[in-house]
Amino acid sequence: MAIIQVTTLDEPGLEVFGRLTEAQLRNRLEPEKGVFIVESPKVIRVALDSGYQPVSLLCEQKHIDGDARDIIERLPEAVPVYTGSRELLAALTGYTLTRGVLCAMRRPMPKPMAEVLEGASRVVVMDGVVDSTNIGAIFRSAAALGMDAVLLTPTSCDPLNRRAVRVSMGSVFLVPWTVVEHPAQLREYGFTTAAMALTEKSVSLDDPRLKEEPRLALIMGAEGDGLAHEVIGESDYVVRIPMQHGVDSLNVAAASAVAFWELRKK
Repeated sequence: MAIIQVTTLDEPGLEVFGRLTEAQLRNRLEPEKGVFIVESPKVIRVALDSGYQPVSLLCEQKHIDGDARDIIERLPEAVPVYTGSRELLAALTGYTLTRGVLCAMRRPMPKPMAEVLEGASRVVVMDGVVDSTNIGAIFRSAAALGMDAVLLTPTSCDPLNRRAVRVSMGSVFLVPWTVVEHPAQLREYGFTTAAMALTEKSVSLDDPRLKEEPRLALIMGAEGDGLAHEVIGESDYVVRIPMQHGVDSLNVAAASAVAFWELRKK
């Protein structure tokens, strides 16, 4: 195991932790070489348990024999471990490390939709949801409340964004997910689609017809603007959450948790 003491921010191999943008980490020209960053020992362990491949590790000196010890013992021999002072690492990354440990991991290729949807009966489609915190929270709720898969349109935030991964507490590694060009494609796989939106035709979330659907895809829209009229018009159901005190809507992450619980598999 190569443990490299960092004394300068120009140390070769540190680029992924501080100088590359999210787009550069994804490496769209050569997706098979893309990486993403996982933050905190707990989330790194979830990723390793889920089969994700580590590329390199960055941690504060005190964590070599502390919080990161068991992680380091699990790393392949060729994976370098960079370490240094808290102040130096914060200068590199631009923020104070959560629990003092970061891991760069190999980005997997997107799974085919047929594979992700095989055997699924309850899925969520995120259409244009761009806030990484919301993405992470929705994944966490999806894992906790029994959703079988998550699908994201190309305009949604990358679920392997560093903040999304951290907010999800590693749930992005537990729920199958992939990209879908348009929510209506779910019909090709036998799903009934339900758009979460406020319209004159909206049915209540507790409508018994929804729970009886054998394969149901919930479609959640962008923060602020919600779903496009086209998506709403193409959906089999338009669904609203009953509200009180004149409140008309919830944050998309909160709304998803309510919907997942109400329409979970029995």
